[in-house]
Amino acid sequence: MKITRFGVSVPDELLERFDRIIEEKGYVNRSEAIRDMMRDFIVRYEWEQGEGEVAGTITMLYNHDEAEVVKELLDLQHDYLSEIISSIHVHMDEHNCLEVIIVKGKANRIKEIADRLLSLKGVKHGKLVMTGTGKELV
Repeated sequence: MKITRFGVSVPDELLERFDRIIEEKGYVNRSEAIRDMMRDFIVRYEWEQGEGEVAGTITMLYNHDEAEVVKELLDLQHDYLSEIISSIHVHMDEHNCLEVIIVKGKANRIKEIADRLLSLKGVKHGKLVMTGTGKELV
């Protein structure tokens, strides 16, 4: 793979803060940190555009005592068989369950799935975590 060098002008204070953070995070050098930031920028852009193929997880904490939420979670997952790759179910305690749903597909469709799942009555907290599929990232 060809590597291109380029220069960036930034204020001294910004660079000092950046250097402190990348050192805390364990980056070997600025270049790798900047490459990661560029990849993140590209992935976020693909999600915003809505049409590219993306991947992610939908994590939900819900009360399984509310029978309707369990039924609706299962029904919704069956509605999106082509986008839902897998799910993991964990019993947190006698009332609460954690569900992690792994998804892949068009960004706008994945957002639709997350919105429908996370807005269900009985879901206490949830979050969509987005990434790319890796096909386009270098």
